[in-house]
Amino acid sequence: MQRLEFQRSLDLPVDAGAVFDWHVRSGAFERLVPPWEPVRLEGPAAAVEVGARQTAVFPLGPVRQHWRSEISAVEAGREFKDVQLSGPFAAWEHTHSMRPGKAGGSQLVDHVRYALPLGRLGSAVAGDFVRRKLERMFAYRHRITAQDLSRHGAVDARPLDVLVTGSSGLVGRALAPFLTTGGHRVRRLVRHAPASEHEFRWNPETGELDPAALDGVDAIVHLAGENIASRRWSAAQKRRIHDSRMAGTRRLVDAVRALSGKPRVFVSASAVGIYGDRADELLDEESAAGEGFLAQVCQDWEAEARRLDDVRAVQLRFGVVLSAAGGALARMLTPFKLGAGGRIGSGQQWMSWIALDDAIGAIHHAIFDEELRGAVNAVAPRSVTNAEYTHTLGRVLHRPTLLPMPSFAARLAFGELADELLLASQRVVPRRLQETGYAFAQPDLEGALRHQLGR
Repeated sequence: MQRLEFQRSLDLPVDAGAVFDWHVRSGAFERLVPPWEPVRLEGPAAAVEVGARQTAVFPLGPVRQHWRSEISAVEAGREFKDVQLSGPFAAWEHTHSMRPGKAGGSQLVDHVRYALPLGRLGSAVAGDFVRRKLERMFAYRHRITAQDLSRHGAVDARPLDVLVTGSSGLVGRALAPFLTTGGHRVRRLVRHAPASEHEFRWNPETGELDPAALDGVDAIVHLAGENIASRRWSAAQKRRIHDSRMAGTRRLVDAVRALSGKPRVFVSASAVGIYGDRADELLDEESAAGEGFLAQVCQDWEAEARRLDDVRAVQLRFGVVLSAAGGALARMLTPFKLGAGGRIGSGQQWMSWIALDDAIGAIHHAIFDEELRGAVNAVAPRSVTNAEYTHTLGRVLHRPTLLPMPSFAARLAFGELADELLLASQRVVPRRLQETGYAFAQPDLEGALRHQLGR
């Protein structure tokens, strides 16, 4: 069996124990899986203790591949090792080392010894391909590790109990593991029967809400609401979009107002759709609301959250959240990879966007920065036109972008949704985030796309 080796190291300004703790907390697996890799766990993630096992599932061509692994060695505060029991490799052994570094810092070293199926033939055929995948994967892992440790280290605070709604959505799926790897405890409000001690049932339409969910909670992050782009907007769908936001926010606000021990902050989602279609106008938090269905939904949504007059409340107005794991970017990837991408309409409409890591970073900032309250634009520092976005994505994917979608075709395909989401122009700036010192992880579009796509 021909053994191959891969190693990548990262210097960090925190001690080795902090790096070890981050890796062994709940959520580390989810934080470290690249968004372009459709990997999911079958069951819970393994605890970092000798003998603990887990199974990851991912597509390999037309079939699902199961990768079963086991923690084979642990040296607390310094190192742990996992080995493949069965899966795509002939052998796999991954050692995660956290070594003391300079000036009180540390060095993270990922060392992998592996073998490919079919021995030398497998290495000759697939060796370079596998090594490139490892380079992309560990480059992403190290960026996330450094970024998350920096964000958590910048806040000198005790671990918090954070209640999250919408934890199964695009932002919620990333937020929960980000918080738990930072040492915080996350409770989830869910509509299904609770599957763990950290889940609590609620149903905003009926008013059901388990009161234990709010007992002693430090912060609430409210992200739940009907997906606005999942289908064409019929009258019934528009009611679902509106009412899902109103009912959930109203139920939570009423419950918080009735508490004797209040949370420190209530962070709720909103959207830049509140500004309507504003052409080239530069928009900040002081700009007036616009017109249209989404603008009215956002105004009503924020008004419900503002009924909290004795708790610091922040309404984050998100732009288009970019992630290869879901949302707008994920839906665009197939046509763009096939060379069928192109601008929509004139391409001159402005698109305000934010990388997924900055979306969860903005939430974290809103939880801890006491200066933030009221409306806060959660967008990257520089908006782009649809034409610029199209060309940038094509460049990152090395594909042409020569097939535009005329405005009439967008309206035929998507109806009213096209005018409010695809053709509307919102050039929004994150004035409040910048004033309070938020540091963007991915402030430019091309860098954000390359990070999300491993390019």
